[in-house]
Amino acid sequence: MQSQKDKIMSKEQFLKNGSYAKEEYEGLIVGSDDKQGLYNIGVQLGEDRILVVDRARDNNIHEKLQEWVPQI
Repeated sequence: MQSQKDKIMSKEQFLKNGSYAKEEYEGLIVGSDDKQGLYNIGVQLGEDRILVVDRARDNNIHEKLQEWVPQI
């Protein structure tokens, strides 16, 4: 997935290229992007709409989540 920050996409599209997805906090979803070697962080806007708000690498995903949880 060539997701971009601030892009709205379907949940299917958000999860398309990953082998991992988890709802970290109600409304906050993380999905792996195996092709890019990154994690996409999204806010669920509805049942099938995700707003991509950030991307992270393995070494900083927990820090990024700590930043986003209070905002959700």
